[in-house]
Amino acid sequence: MKKNIWIFNHYATSMYKNKGGRHYWFADNLQKNGYVPTIFCSSQFHEVTEQIDLESKRYKVDDNNRFDFVFVKSSPYKGNGLSRVFNMFSFYKNLLSITKKYVNQGGRPDIILASSVHPLTLIAGIKIAKRYKVPCICEIRDLWPEAIFFNSNKIKDKSLIGKILTYGEHWTYKKADALIFTKEGDTDYLKERKWDLEQGGNINFKKCHYINNGVNIGEYKKSIDLNILHDEDLENSKFNVVYCGAIRPVNNVGQILDCAELLKSESEIQFLIYGEGSLLSELKEKVAKQNLTNVKLKGFVEKKYIPYILSKSSLNILNYSAEKYNWARGSSSNKLFEYMASGKPILSTVKMGYCIITKYNCGLSLDECTPQAMADAIIKVKNMHKDEYEKLGENAYNGAKDFDYEILTEKLLKVIESVVV
Repeated sequence: MKKNIWIFNHYATSMYKNKGGRHYWFADNLQKNGYVPTIFCSSQFHEVTEQIDLESKRYKVDDNNRFDFVFVKSSPYKGNGLSRVFNMFSFYKNLLSITKKYVNQGGRPDIILASSVHPLTLIAGIKIAKRYKVPCICEIRDLWPEAIFFNSNKIKDKSLIGKILTYGEHWTYKKADALIFTKEGDTDYLKERKWDLEQGGNINFKKCHYINNGVNIGEYKKSIDLNILHDEDLENSKFNVVYCGAIRPVNNVGQILDCAELLKSESEIQFLIYGEGSLLSELKEKVAKQNLTNVKLKGFVEKKYIPYILSKSSLNILNYSAEKYNWARGSSSNKLFEYMASGKPILSTVKMGYCIITKYNCGLSLDECTPQAMADAIIKVKNMHKDEYEKLGENAYNGAKDFDYEILTEKLLKVIESVVV
């Protein structure tokens, strides 16, 4: 008999739209392995005001996909203020109630996978699993509250609010039947908190698992052939240094412009920046003011074009701020695996713990996050012998195979088997 698995991800609405993403591909592969997956997500698309039309209902089911999506009514929000907090609470509250009704349509769950873009989804998963007496796997994609509040000094670790948030985090880890971390070093955090059994805590490392983000290589290769972006800057013979992603403080894209300033005399090198965000207008002003003719700010492009863009690059930049995030535990960046699948070398501007780039020898990581160090690394890659350069790209592509979602789903199945009696 097939088992029903409910997947809770507040922001999986974009996966519905893009027909891809972590839980989309998990669901697709779980279905191939005899499970009946259902993805529960918000009625509002993440970071945009667009909403799924619920027709005045509290939830809506779309069964025209490979598997069902359930859109849960969530209050509208914009930015990162109070409206987003209300959006989180409304999703949590309505998820608790609408799942009682969905049972009549989709049947009871046999297992729940709750994913934490925010911790309320995990709490909902644990409570709903208890209601139906089934296991709940909690997937920790960001270490709340550390990554969101403590690292940015928005909230102090030792403050009253900080202690309350940390208590809730600990409660979630304790109550979950299994924990999936998306960064290899995240269990180090449990040791730092002394929450593990060996230090007198109550978290058994046997229930902790590591499944990083990844890429669907088959779909990626199809996209390169089907979704061609006609851009003359991609077709020339220059050494194209490419960045694709958000343009916001944590991504530190301004540093790329500082690097480009240092390399203005290198006529064969050009920087192509694809993406949008809160700092885009500021970057445009800087490009114009400094007359950076070697930089092209391309703005927003549809996600379907990213594989083609990356396939035309000479070097892909994984660009972050070294100060605004704790990189010691590794990276779960979707971008990293898209870069790897392109078969081109990667330059990371931060030195990460558990470094995948080092492990697969597919690029360079900077010990020092400065424009000069970045410029030196770009010149180094550009001047590599052809065989050495091509080997980095080959290693990147072969490494991406270990993070193909078919492989990652096999790991997920083992976690499921560990909690399902």
